[in-house]
Amino acid sequence: MTERGKVYIIGAGPGDPGLITVKGAQGIARADVIIYDHLVSEELLSYARQDARLIYAGKKGGDHTLPQDEINRLLVAEAQEGHTVARLKGGDPFIFGRGGEEAETLAAAGIPFEIIPGVTAAVAVPAYAGIPLTHRGMTSTLAFVTGHEDPTKEKSDIDWQALAGIGTLVFFMGVKNLPSIATCLIAHGKDPQTPAALIRWGTTADQETLTGVLADIADKAASQGFTPPSLLVVGPVVGLRETLNWFESRPLFGKGVAITRPEAQAESFAALLHEQGARVIHFPTIQIVPPETWTALDEALERLADYAWIIFTSANGVRFFFQRLQEQGRDVRELKNIRICTIGPATAGILAATGIKVDLVPEEYISEGIVKAFQGQDIRGTRILLPRAETARDVIPAGLEKMGARVDVVTVYRTISSGRRPEELDRLIKDGKVDVITFTSPSTITCFIEIMGRDYALPPKVKIAAIGPITAAAVNKAGLKVDIMQETYTIEGLVAGLQDFFAR
Repeated sequence: MTERGKVYIIGAGPGDPGLITVKGAQGIARADVIIYDHLVSEELLSYARQDARLIYAGKKGGDHTLPQDEINRLLVAEAQEGHTVARLKGGDPFIFGRGGEEAETLAAAGIPFEIIPGVTAAVAVPAYAGIPLTHRGMTSTLAFVTGHEDPTKEKSDIDWQALAGIGTLVFFMGVKNLPSIATCLIAHGKDPQTPAALIRWGTTADQETLTGVLADIADKAASQGFTPPSLLVVGPVVGLRETLNWFESRPLFGKGVAITRPEAQAESFAALLHEQGARVIHFPTIQIVPPETWTALDEALERLADYAWIIFTSANGVRFFFQRLQEQGRDVRELKNIRICTIGPATAGILAATGIKVDLVPEEYISEGIVKAFQGQDIRGTRILLPRAETARDVIPAGLEKMGARVDVVTVYRTISSGRRPEELDRLIKDGKVDVITFTSPSTITCFIEIMGRDYALPPKVKIAAIGPITAAAVNKAGLKVDIMQETYTIEGLVAGLQDFFAR
């Protein structure tokens, strides 16, 4: 008999993937099967094992990918097969999330389960809109209410008389019934001039906030076409939004920024963009793979003692070099008499994190900058190792050899197309979700053109940002125009350039 599995019913938070709890992320990571809802950020699926099965069970308005009864049956069936199941639900599973029903089903079937609470939208969404639900001197009472009751009930369970006397009210799923909600509250004594706010897609870069008073919020919502998923907040605390609106005032709020570098290497870039309020779109155009043969690098590793310098021009160069060094049964002690140069501080930081001191970083973070930096070094008659990509400009070896050095160029990685489908990005562009596409190396733009097609025309409103002049030259060569290029050729500098551009 197959041993029964276990189900983790996990609150995924309201939209911002950063609001997942540590225990929630751990539950995702241990799951064999993940069943997730419409409002769950797909970024949370990055916590999943590569071999985990993903099942979308989203409910959007009246469109149910899987009816609730089918979800309940699926949870039981997967656990009975011995699988560990992560049931990912938006917000908190026990606050208008039907998590209680799912837990009852599991209990009835004798399936072990665990509830992992989540950050509820009722708290997080108003906070991201600059609305504290309680505030001394304004309110000492708070209520969470569903604006969409079970349609099979004969009469409402909502005590409107009691609600009218509560300081702050938060209604879930209340957009469709907004006129009725406002009418009922006013009819039972709520002041028609009580501040009210509707918040759509709260805690995400698509967040929209509409403010008014109880008497006019329904008309305003109708005139502006406000649609679900939205939360309604009613109470004097709404008036604090003008002062406390921290989220929507960030420099890149609501701007869609597409990252074309490999997703595994875009974490710090994405984090900086998220911090500034951007909608991050991962559309990697390249993937980094090992060289077709390690022969050249292996021969260089055999004679490491002959080199006076090693020059690293990318984080990938560092990663593949040291990976192969380790595979050959060697370690960093063999670099003890070799000086190290990196193209910029980011690459230097990777080496510093492993305890390796970098001796030279140019003032300008491009190949020409490295050549210029070596003009202050006596390298006549020395031997220099340059582990780099298979395809790269020859500025460094040519420049250093003119100074009398011998430069051994070895391939430690290759850049190839990611094979992404053009419609993935094109659909987002047509939906107005992309404001800028970023390119961080010539290969990212080369493969972008390969994926999208040479005849693909970007709409004028979609801007292009390049990390430096070499990448910008590749963009121009591809027939596109660079709109944003910062003075500092780093990821931090690129984000700063985006901020300056959109501020203007």
